[in-house]
Amino acid sequence: MPERLDVPAGAAGERLDAFLAGPLGSRARAQRLIDQGRVLVDGRARPKRHRLAGGERLTVATDEAGAGAEAERPPAPFRVAFEDEHLLVVDKPAGVVVHPARGHRSGTLSQALAGRAAGGADAERAGIVHRLDRDTSGLLVVAKSEEAHRALRAQLAAGRMRREYLALVEGRPPARTGTIEAPLGRDRRVRTRVSIDTDAPREAVTHFEIERALPTSTLLRVRLQTGRTHQIRAHLRAIGHPVVGDQEYGRAGLFGLQRQFLHATRLAFAHPLGGPPVDVTSPLPADLAEALARAERAAV
Repeated sequence: MPERLDVPAGAAGERLDAFLAGPLGSRARAQRLIDQGRVLVDGRARPKRHRLAGGERLTVATDEAGAGAEAERPPAPFRVAFEDEHLLVVDKPAGVVVHPARGHRSGTLSQALAGRAAGGADAERAGIVHRLDRDTSGLLVVAKSEEAHRALRAQLAAGRMRREYLALVEGRPPARTGTIEAPLGRDRRVRTRVSIDTDAPREAVTHFEIERALPTSTLLRVRLQTGRTHQIRAHLRAIGHPVVGDQEYGRAGLFGLQRQFLHATRLAFAHPLGGPPVDVTSPLPADLAEALARAERAAV
């Protein structure tokens, strides 16, 4: 049966999700139910940012196993590559979604980090400083406090956080090093893609250098100066060298891959609260190492 709650006058001005965090046990759970349309304010669905006036009647369908609820996924796996009292650097496997989104309401990294991560305005993304695509593996930094989160985000915005990736691409770029400086936005025709053919361009800069030349492909070390959605994948496609195995921007299945060959291999930054500099590396996971070995043996 739906649960009914009366909003006291003293709660006037509170966000809907913040008010429900207490009765429902967490703000993340409150936001999930609101996003699923399972919370009504005086009989009407409202967004999680809705400000209460006091005196409303809330109806909350808390039976999350009922019709329309998404099946719960198991907790996300991850490895801690570095940790102190202010932050942690996580090594994320491919297949793990960083934070809840449409179609992925559970089983995310941010949920697995609940209780260890903190900072930021969105409770469902607590502590998350930047993200990786679901099928991109490797390193990302997570804050443990609002102060650390704010300082790390400032470093990221100023381009002072060094983020290096290994990407195996089709073909070979004409120079050993290069910079791709091309604004990106939602593609005009294929709405699931980001591209340079867009009505809403945003600055995007990617640096690369050849790590290893192979018979039909090239292993690049890529460094992000900006951090747009799908930036590396879209930029490398734009110069005619898509990431190997990329189902959206290239050709799926090359060298036996089930995902794109893209791994966040190094993360280096100044400690946000005055500690020693942080510089962490992550080796290629097994599936990418095997694909690289196949690429080395490929016939020209």
